[in-house]
Amino acid sequence: MSITVTEAAAEQIAKQLQRRGHGLGLRLGVKKSGCSGLSYLIDYVDSVGESDAVFEQRGVTLVIDKAHLAALEGVEVDYRREGIGEAFRFTNPNAKASCGCGESFSV
Repeated sequence: MSITVTEAAAEQIAKQLQRRGHGLGLRLGVKKSGCSGLSYLIDYVDSVGESDAVFEQRGVTLVIDKAHLAALEGVEVDYRREGIGEAFRFTNPNAKASCGCGESFSV
């Protein structure tokens, strides 16, 4: 299983956890949503469960429920500033299609 965290994403994850004051890392997942079928979920994670896979890279931890691994295999997590907006961005080699706004995808 391969997940890639860019330097920009790692810096932002560390910054957000520091601002929060506690937490193990970020949870990455997918949910049924949007016009293409799936959308990404990001949340803080304070503990790891039995059904979780843990990925450590560039000094940060990502936790993914094993049920979501197939949809996230090979994903690159990046953090970008574009104009006045900034957000985590995902490059997912499993995505067969995505909606025009980039908020959802299908596998």
